[in-house]
Amino acid sequence: MATFLLYLTDVPEGGETMFPFENGLNMDGSYLYEDCIGLRVRPRKGDGILFYSLFPNGTHDPTSLHGSCPVIKGTKWVTTKWIHDQELRNSAMD
Repeated sequence: MATFLLYLTDVPEGGETMFPFENGLNMDGSYLYEDCIGLRVRPRKGDGILFYSLFPNGTHDPTSLHGSCPVIKGTKWVTTKWIHDQELRNSAMD
């Protein structure tokens, strides 16, 4: 599965999308999201990022963990599209 995150607004300060486990770093869980560590992507209207949550064998990639740094100034709006290579089934609708 892949995630495409599209930024709908510019954020003058803060609001970066962060990947704290970039390159396998910080995986001991001793960080706080407020620290805003690891790879950070600044939100700019019209820009997007694509990342994979699973390895090709279908197992979860822990380095795909992501979050948002606090917005200091402005407002952050995003839209997300999840891309799957197989149809998902909703057990509530089976």
